[in-house]
Amino acid sequence: MDRRAFLKAGALVPAAATLSTLPRFAAAGAPGQWRVFEVTTRAEVLNPAGATRIWLPVPLTSDTPYQKSLGNAWMADAGAVSYSQDARHSMGIVRAEFPESVKSPALVVTSRFATRDHAVDFSKRGGAREEPAVLKLNLRATEFIPTDGIVRDTARDIVRGAKTDMDKARAIYEWVVDNTFRDPKVKGCGWGDVKTMLETRNFGGKCGDLNAMFVGLARAAGVPARDVYGVRVAPSALGYKSLGAGTEVISKAQHCRAEFYARGHGWVPVDPADVRKVVLEEPPGNLALTDPKVAAARKRLFGSWEMNWLGYNTAHDVQLPGSKGPRLPYFMYPNGETAQGRLDQLDPDAFKYTITARELKIA
Repeated sequence: MDRRAFLKAGALVPAAATLSTLPRFAAAGAPGQWRVFEVTTRAEVLNPAGATRIWLPVPLTSDTPYQKSLGNAWMADAGAVSYSQDARHSMGIVRAEFPESVKSPALVVTSRFATRDHAVDFSKRGGAREEPAVLKLNLRATEFIPTDGIVRDTARDIVRGAKTDMDKARAIYEWVVDNTFRDPKVKGCGWGDVKTMLETRNFGGKCGDLNAMFVGLARAAGVPARDVYGVRVAPSALGYKSLGAGTEVISKAQHCRAEFYARGHGWVPVDPADVRKVVLEEPPGNLALTDPKVAAARKRLFGSWEMNWLGYNTAHDVQLPGSKGPRLPYFMYPNGETAQGRLDQLDPDAFKYTITARELKIA
């Protein structure tokens, strides 16, 4: 049996109703021009055993200055589909469960969303105030991101002399850019085990490691911060080949970013990991930190994001609903599970999933 649903703002709406709002929505956005994308994820379990479960993320459930959800649709032949939210982390999860009799369990989720480039004007104050409970949440430790011991001590050394949250965050951002490196051998995006990185002095990794380093050090210094987990959906319009999706197939284009909260400015976007990606991958490769391309990215990625990217959620230590497996450090990839255990979310060929993205034309 097909299970189909369209979700927007917690209510079921038809696809046509969601799409008909796009031209008016795009015209209303200011400043910056909104773009609308559609991302489709198909996940299939090739070797089911017993009851099979699949979990897929959807776009941030809370609207932000840079992204708005325009609805989700899902389909799972012969599967029971459910949807759940964690409002604290703007996380939505589509879950499908299949009985043992289903020989080819598959879940398809299509999401539509709008994005626009995001930048904070540091010359102006008056950013939206955040609820104290949200700030407290984004100061807490997680399994892989403790805020005591070596993380706290390192943060104190980095921010010594800094007086404001903005000054502290800037010092941490510069330290991460100066001291880490992108390691192409790391599988997926890395798990962000900040304590181990600091203890071993191995500062190599990918976005899940390097931006987690920023978040952990910021939290340890008393600055609310969070990772935002997502996926690249389009090429960069800023001239960086390394900072965009090269094709419509984005199954391996996952990327997490980071934000910190500064009084008077609200949530400030940063991405030190992408500075290090430019160093390693931007043609001709292995650029110096003094290279003009790197210097421009370093300046821009403290306070702004190019929104050729979809944000999923800000969650850590995720317990997938209905799962018998362990918690996830984050929920950015499709996940699956059979009676034999959790499938490898970092291998879209073995745990067969394909993610595609296309930009929708709007008036």
